[in-house]
Amino acid sequence: MDQSIQRTSSQGHARTRSGARPSRPRTSTKGPLDVDDAPRVASPVLSQANRFSTGQFSTSQQASSRTSSPRIGSPRIGTPRMGTPLARSPAPRSPAPFAGPLASRDFSFLLRPEIFHQLSPLSVPAPFRNPSKQPAQETPISELLNKGHFRAAAIAAVQALTSSPVSATAAAAHPPVDPNDHARIFELLYVRLACLCLIDATPLAAQEVKALEDLNSNFYLDPVTGAHLVPWELRVLGVRLQAIGFGDPRRAVMSYYELAREARAHITKATAAHDHSAAESWKRRLAEMGVKVAGVLIEMDDLAGAAEHLATLEDGDQPYQIGGDWTLPMSRALLWLHLGDVEAARRSVRDGKGGETGEQIVDALADMADGEYGSALEKWKALKAGMDEKGVHDEMVGVNLAVCLLYTGNMTEARESLEGLVDAGQSSHTLLFNLTTMYELCTDRHKNLKAQLAERVSSKPPTAQGWEKTNADFKL
Repeated sequence: MDQSIQRTSSQGHARTRSGARPSRPRTSTKGPLDVDDAPRVASPVLSQANRFSTGQFSTSQQASSRTSSPRIGSPRIGTPRMGTPLARSPAPRSPAPFAGPLASRDFSFLLRPEIFHQLSPLSVPAPFRNPSKQPAQETPISELLNKGHFRAAAIAAVQALTSSPVSATAAAAHPPVDPNDHARIFELLYVRLACLCLIDATPLAAQEVKALEDLNSNFYLDPVTGAHLVPWELRVLGVRLQAIGFGDPRRAVMSYYELAREARAHITKATAAHDHSAAESWKRRLAEMGVKVAGVLIEMDDLAGAAEHLATLEDGDQPYQIGGDWTLPMSRALLWLHLGDVEAARRSVRDGKGGETGEQIVDALADMADGEYGSALEKWKALKAGMDEKGVHDEMVGVNLAVCLLYTGNMTEARESLEGLVDAGQSSHTLLFNLTTMYELCTDRHKNLKAQLAERVSSKPPTAQGWEKTNADFKL
């Protein structure tokens, strides 16, 4: 095949005449964001304001060739090797301000019904589809979220965005959106995409997020302050989903670096203004971007690059740590465990970095990673006893305790432990998946046990942790 391709290519080159008429160039097309054809006039105020605003995702060659972007290179698949921590990356370039006024900015391209997919109820077990257990159509989105009805909230968000309520009462609860009301539009979009992820419909969210197009566009900047109009949470979620939708995780790394540069600029601005609360908030966001980059590198199978990047975070961003916050050190420890470096995981939470409980959890997980299930079991039991004395019931501790019981040959006790968590009101995907796996190991009648488990979970009162489950949760 290669020879035939080369022969065809060479023959075609030989027939090319020097005087051949050049083909007509392709006519450029425009999308909903290509509206700023007028010359941009930059003012000193806008130039200073735009220094603190970069975008999230760019598909243009100009954005990908910025000198401030991280260098791409890897002995495996071209993934980034982070030689410097995110906290030391260069300052962002100032984007040009948008020429049009914000009041006339039209976001109707995000309100088209064809953007959004219908959610099939067939992925939900029958006990959860009982009409008596489903929320009313006029229930406000905030109440749906508080009670864990994420699927209903995702549907209600689309009804509000597309002005297609199913009834007059639903229209009153979810009024139509003004195409110029960017704050409401982005709020509903975030609810829609986040809820899709929570109900295990991430592929649908990855397709719907494409409607946002290039979040680096000047279209999404405030023409007066230069601030980004899209909320930070939606931009961070958009990075992840767009990388999945376009099948290019390297774009996620680049986009996280863009957000990190913006966070650094905000830290500098808040520090100069002596706004310590804002500075701490942006420091946490900066550190979070570092952890997310490491996670993407692991998903790209660039384990060496992820380890190098995590090492730079450990050494380089200590000034950006927030006192009393154990989430980021724990995240780093879990990433180190995923990479197989048990000692680095323990070091991430040592000396109080992860708190006393966090250090005990990582120590028990490290024993499990080393195959020392007997030692890990004793540590999980001690952790559970200590939490019970304080009136704290941690599902993660209970699930890992049950896993250790299983690997030490106590299958019946492990099953009873997981069923006790369900009776106590816990119902995460990890818990249900492990319990249904126990049923498969214990008996051939596991299908009936799974159906009974679904009925038991559906009878629990709704909570903000999520009430409605999918077939995948019960391995149905």
